Amino acid sequence: MDLEARKISFVQEFLRLQSEEIVIDLENLLHKQKVELLDQEMKSMNIEQFNKEIDQSLDDARNARIVSGKDLKSKIQKWG
Repeated sequence: MDLEARKISFVQEFLRLQSEEIVIDLENLLHKQKVELLDQEMKSMNIEQFNKEIDQSLDDARNARIVSGKDLKSKIQKWG
């Protein structure tokens, strides 16, 4: 079963719940997992990774692989 099917199945099962205690437990688990994931994503990078990303950014700029803020704003305004 792929992720989308698993999520649909989970939501269907969730909607059948009659126990507020289980809903609270699931809410708490979801919140805890989201916080842990955010913490993992926000960990500071080491100096080697930092320098690698700077080098990549400079290379992107030299090779015109960037979008100006003005162009990006214009594109975003066209979305709505």
